[in-house]
Amino acid sequence: QVQLVESGGGLVQAGGSLRLSCAASGRTISRYAMGWFRQAPGKEREFVATIIWSGLSQYYADSVKGRFTISRDNSKNTVYLQMNNLKPEDTAVYYCAANTGSLYSSRYYYTGADYDYWGQGTQVTVSA
Repeated sequence: QVQLVESGGGLVQAGGSLRLSCAASGRTISRYAMGWFRQAPGKEREFVATIIWSGLSQYYADSVKGRFTISRDNSKNTVYLQMNNLKPEDTAVYYCAANTGSLYSSRYYYTGADYDYWGQGTQVTVSA
């Protein structure tokens, strides 16, 4: 079992920044790909970013490329999402997810079905 807890969400003006954290417990996540997804009201959940087990490679949705950065600290069992130049369309609940089937894989996983553990989400609201 892996428990994931997101934090760092909040209300920010357009152009501002936030840093989300995802703290894992129950099992080390250092061997797994991790991802961030988001869901806006009335919309389907969408992929945001993923990072391979080592942290050496990342993949982003086009909508956030160049503005968001995913990183991880395996010694702290934590994954981060640095969000800069936020836009109102970034408003959503942000979810952290773990793919425990990806053991030491260098693949990118960008669909929700690839992930088997999810956090409860943290709200990000960007005002115009």
